[in-house]
Amino acid sequence: MATTATKLRRFLPLFPIFLCLFSLFIIPSHSSLDSFIYGGCSQIKYTPDSPYESNLNSLLTSLVNSATYAAYNKYSVTGSSPQDVVYGLYQCRGDLSMPDCATCVTRAVSQFGGLCPQTCGGALQLQGCFVKYDNSSFIGQEDKTVVMKKCGPSNGFDTDAMNRRDAVLGSLGSAGGLYRVGGAQDIQGVAQCVGDLSMGQCQDCLSEAIKRLKTECGGAVFGDMFLGKCYARYSTSGDHPYAARSGHESSHSDSEKTFAIIIGLLAGVALIIILATFMRRTFGENGK
Repeated sequence: MATTATKLRRFLPLFPIFLCLFSLFIIPSHSSLDSFIYGGCSQIKYTPDSPYESNLNSLLTSLVNSATYAAYNKYSVTGSSPQDVVYGLYQCRGDLSMPDCATCVTRAVSQFGGLCPQTCGGALQLQGCFVKYDNSSFIGQEDKTVVMKKCGPSNGFDTDAMNRRDAVLGSLGSAGGLYRVGGAQDIQGVAQCVGDLSMGQCQDCLSEAIKRLKTECGGAVFGDMFLGKCYARYSTSGDHPYAARSGHESSHSDSEKTFAIIIGLLAGVALIIILATFMRRTFGENGK
């Protein structure tokens, strides 16, 4: 007859599967927030099961936990040697609710294993959030490197449309704050800095992004310019993921989210019941 320890060893490999299934049910999908924009990894690798890997896991867990109550945060985890130190931050889009922010950061962190396996640094930008970690400190440092540029098709250099586009971008450049939105008729724009920048650094970064949008995207119907620590975007069709939702659409989305959470809770309860039944049978057989 199998001992209790043997049965537990058989069961333990299944436990992560239960957790993964539960997370798939409990966290509703937000396709517009989860959409991939860009990602990058450092060339330096860490050793599996090393202190750095442990510190990285601790850091990423802290980022996910913090996203439930703050749209931005930064962390560092120290070790017994300088090589074990890891730095990280996340920034959610300025118009997201806390549940959406937490969902986006959770999705981003879950992708690092596949995107940047065993690398000492990685960065991932989704539609709704930005997450970055590295073994070298980058917190508070301005970065105007172009990491992603996308320009739409030309509108035929419609002078009126380009003038409205330039006016929207100008309003983004002159507005205050880390998150900025603007619009004129059919044109919408949005810009944001990562929260570790000072207002002066943010202004400098956004000025560079906006200048590049004007010169490099020309008369395109939409343009995205992502620098290392900020971005500026515009659309002349209103169909970009950052476009403002109407009250009806927001209410509809919230209702779908609530329904998904309820379904997730019910699925989670069912998994717990299955787990409890398995454990009861395991220990019940051992007691015979």
